[in-house]
Amino acid sequence: MKAKPIIEKTNLHPNNQHRLGYNFELLIQKSSDLKKYVFINEFEIETIDFSIPDAVKALNKALLISDYGIQNWDIPKEYLCPPIPGRADYIHYIADLLATSNDGIVPKGETVQGLDIGVGANCIYPILGNTIYEWSFVGTDTDEKAIENCSVIIENNPKLIDAISLQLQTDSRYIFKNIILPEDKFTFTLCNPPFHASIEEATKANLRKINNLENTRTTKPIKNFGGQNAELWCEGGELGFITQMIFESAKYPLQCFWFTTLVSKRENLASIYRTLNKVSPVEIKTIDMAQGQKMSRIVAWTFLSEKQQKAWKFA
Repeated sequence: MKAKPIIEKTNLHPNNQHRLGYNFELLIQKSSDLKKYVFINEFEIETIDFSIPDAVKALNKALLISDYGIQNWDIPKEYLCPPIPGRADYIHYIADLLATSNDGIVPKGETVQGLDIGVGANCIYPILGNTIYEWSFVGTDTDEKAIENCSVIIENNPKLIDAISLQLQTDSRYIFKNIILPEDKFTFTLCNPPFHASIEEATKANLRKINNLENTRTTKPIKNFGGQNAELWCEGGELGFITQMIFESAKYPLQCFWFTTLVSKRENLASIYRTLNKVSPVEIKTIDMAQGQKMSRIVAWTFLSEKQQKAWKFA
């Protein structure tokens, strides 16, 4: 059976290089480990089984080598393996946001500094942001093992060494405290917050994902899709985490241009807007985007006045 031509993924950002799907022949040339996972499905489309965590990781490794020049990337088995096209979309929408404050031009280079809240073990947002736009990053996490793995990734890819720094958040009650210091100025923050409010809720979601991908029924979670606790759940879930983030952000109004976060659950938006109104940002933006098979959105806010925004130095 011969694979059909790839159909453009129009739900991805126009600048996302993954809109035309995956060139598996090229990717296998870059990383032969991928070959054993590639097949032609019943719709005559060349693909992998996304319910197999090792297949997803093999695809990520090949994409990072082929499209981003990252030769050495790996994550421990128990950590989340992020879908690269969706993560790249967040970076491109941040670029659009910055362009609106920079005469329509996307600012590039190391003077544009992002703060990744919950960098995880994969370091994917800083990798993509640096590779695509040459931005610099600080990645933070409460998980020491995750930070250690990011450090290994950075050390094994010399071009990342001067571009990405890491900071362990030693007090899980806080998001920006202990991280944003008096001398810091960040162009933006980004965050993919924990979705769930409990380990039970996270496990149920894990099972739904597996069953949807495999079109079967199982009661056993796949550990690679499970992720670490801090990656998937926290007290109060997504809404609780973002609420805390908003209140803390008000303590650093002049040290960050745009605070941003993904919001997975649309039903949380009304409460998020109410919380934002309590801290009185100058501007709030909501950006719709697709994350795989579902819709998501970015909520962004700034405390900078119009004059302060114009005075901000992007270069």
